[in-house]
Parts: sequence; C-alpha cells; structure tokens
Amino acid sequence: MATTSYRGRVPRLLLAVVVAAALALAACKDGGTEEAPTPAGPPTIEDVLAGDRPLNVAHAGGDQAHPHSTPFAFAESVLEGADVLELDVQLTADGVLVVHHDETVDRTTEATGPVVERTLADLQALDAAHWWSRCWSCRDRPAGEYPYRGVRTGERPPPAGYTPDDFAVPTFRHIATRFPDLPLDIEIKGGQHVDPVEVARVLAAELRELDRVESSVVVSFDSAVVQEFHALAPEVAVSPGLQELTSWLFASQPLAEHYSVIQIPPTSGGVPVLSAEVVERAHAEGLDVWVWAASAEEEQARVYRDWLGLGVDGVIAGRPAEMTAARWRVEQGRPPR
Repeated sequence: MATTSYRGRVPRLLLAVVVAAALALAACKDGGTEEAPTPAGPPTIEDVLAGDRPLNVAHAGGDQAHPHSTPFAFAESVLEGADVLELDVQLTADGVLVVHHDETVDRTTEATGPVVERTLADLQALDAAHWWSRCWSCRDRPAGEYPYRGVRTGERPPPAGYTPDDFAVPTFRHIATRFPDLPLDIEIKGGQHVDPVEVARVLAAELRELDRVESSVVVSFDSAVVQEFHALAPEVAVSPGLQELTSWLFASQPLAEHYSVIQIPPTSGGVPVLSAEVVERAHAEGLDVWVWAASAEEEQARVYRDWLGLGVDGVIAGRPAEMTAARWRVEQGRPPR
C-alpha cells in the first residue's frame, strides 16, 4: 500500500545509485561543501497504512520459499517485492533479542532444546537452514533436497552474494539495521520456556534505541502481552491479540482506539474468519486487514489474489514472489492463474 516503501527492485536500486552519483558529481563541480542529506529512513506504519496498494508482508522472510527467519530469507524476500518484514522475537540465555519462531531450535537446526537456554554465541553457531526443503520441515527427504544444509557450518559454499552468517539465527538488531528502509511487523513469542513480558521490555528498549518506534507494528497471540507492550511503549503501533480479535469478530466487541491494523487467518479451527463483510466492517471502523495463511496449501498466488479480491490491505505471505505476482494480476485486471 505504501507508495514510499522500498520495493527491493534491482532497477530502482541501480537508478538510486546513478542519481546519487550524479548529485555527488554536481556537488563536487560546485565546490562540494554541503553535506549530503540524511536518508529519510523507512516509512512509518502510519504512512504504510495510508498507502494505495495491498502490502506484501514477508512472513519470516518468506518461510515457504526460503529458510525460516534467516538473513538470507529476508534479503531474498526484499528482492521478491516485500514491503514489510514480518518476524518473531524472543530472548537468548544471555538476554539478547533474536529472530526465531519456535520456542526450541528443533524444527530448523541440527540441535534440540529451548532457545532461552542457549547463549547468543551458542545459538548462532547452529545451522538455521539445516531442515529447510521445499517440503517445509520434512525430515525424511534425501540429503540433496536440503539445499542450504551446511552453508552455515562451511560444508557447502553459500549462494552468490551471501555468506555463511546469512544462514544463522539473527539478532533483531541485525535485521532492523540491515533493512533500514522496510517497516517491521514484530510478533512477541510466548510459551512454556519464554517470558513474553521480558521480551516486550527488551523489544521496547531496542525499538527506541534503533529509531524503529514509528516504523514497527507489534503483535502477540496473547492479548495481555500486547497490552503490556503498549503500556511500555504507547508510541509504537500494535495489533490486537487473539482474545480481543475473537471478541471483535464473534461478539461484536469494539477494539481499543490505539489499534489500526488487525492480522487474521482466513479460517481458525475450521471456522471461517475472513470474508468481504469482515473486511468491510474493519474498514468502517478505521482498521486495515492483513491476512496470514492457515496452511501451506494457501501459500500461492491464486489464493492471495482471492484474498485481495475481498479488499484486504495486506497479505503476510510465505511466498512473497507469489504475492507480488498476485498483486500485479489484480492491478492489471487479469484473472487468476
């Protein structure tokens, strides 16, 4: 939606380089005494929501197309047209905020056990692409179907333009600073081994320190965690948690005024959630609607296009390239394919 957001297109990057070089040359010819202007930074969440295009929100860097939550995945999703980076955060044993989805490292790395029981150094030594294949989290494939296994540990060369570090579990700070032109959709994780209130406290501090307050939206499945974070950082945009969304969807309970975007699946437990009526109601209440897939089978351009046809404002896509294609077909008035 945001016309000012970074689209990750190589031609635009080249154009920016050419323009910057021309301006620098002109400044030199004129004496070159003026300092270069400070970059504007990422669009704010307010700007993003006020835009005129449905947003391509890369879920964990596009976890159906790339190794979940790795720097490599986030970088690839930007090249595929992502407007916003969606990510999950939790803490290591030594209190560092990292980007990782599950409570444990079991599903993505060669190791096992809770994230919170490992130091950052221990965690980043692991291969975060160890179990990634075209069949997400499948463990019974031939070794050759795990294309990035061993890149992190030096057993396999990285793809062109990348390093082994791009296949490690990244810190939140790394992603926030590596992609300075993109807004962030941040989920605070919770669970048996995770203290979400402490995660919220550290996240609030880092957002301020990194000047990411206005360019981030924060969410959690637990409404109490969202409320706790909002109390810690009322200047940061937040999305409602599950309890509040359920009351809004099925009991017509109003949402608090500080919400401006809701994030919902098309179905939940077999119960339909997304419909044109829900989108219309949200819009009437000043809310944008972002949709995330309830299953891997939904992660395709045809399904994304159907959601766009309902008027949603963003798709939290596991396949950002498919979302880019779906949005293009909608804008061109073309049928799904």
